[in-house]
Amino acid sequence: MKVDIFNQYVERVTELFGINKEKLFSKTKERELVDARYLLYYLCYKRPMGLNYIQKYMADNGYEIKHSTLIYGIGNVEKRVKEDADYMQIVKDIQKAVFI
Repeated sequence: MKVDIFNQYVERVTELFGINKEKLFSKTKERELVDARYLLYYLCYKRPMGLNYIQKYMADNGYEIKHSTLIYGIGNVEKRVKEDADYMQIVKDIQKAVFI
């Protein structure tokens, strides 16, 4: 069940950033891709989805990640949501669009 939610978030995030799934799960550290991954972590975490689940689903897609990186990314997006009303609205729109 949670994997379906994860996959819906992946679809929404890749659409928003105009990237494909392969790029999202690549080890590239381009700012846009990092931001997209951080947003994915945040959305999953707020669902709520445990860090272990997020880590597993990322690994299932070929992207190994540490808990500390997940926590850092989630914190990064939380800060951005508090400071940027437009970004907060984007997050809310994605959260509303994902269902199950």
